[in-house]
Amino acid sequence: MKKEKGINPELERAIGDLLKQVMADPDASLTDKTKVIDRALNLEKVKAKISDDDWGTGFVAPEEDEP
Repeated sequence: MKKEKGINPELERAIGDLLKQVMADPDASLTDKTKVIDRALNLEKVKAKISDDDWGTGFVAPEEDEP
């Protein structure tokens, strides 16, 4: 069985729900809020890499000789 490419929808939902809960919690510390924001931003970065078929292709392209 081949694994599906992309982000697990349950993980995406969980991070979104956690972001909403922590931001709405008046007792959540600034550290707690920034950690959750960081995780949400990292998820967005991963999604952008997955959707860009050309991402990372420069690493395997032959190098050009410099003059």
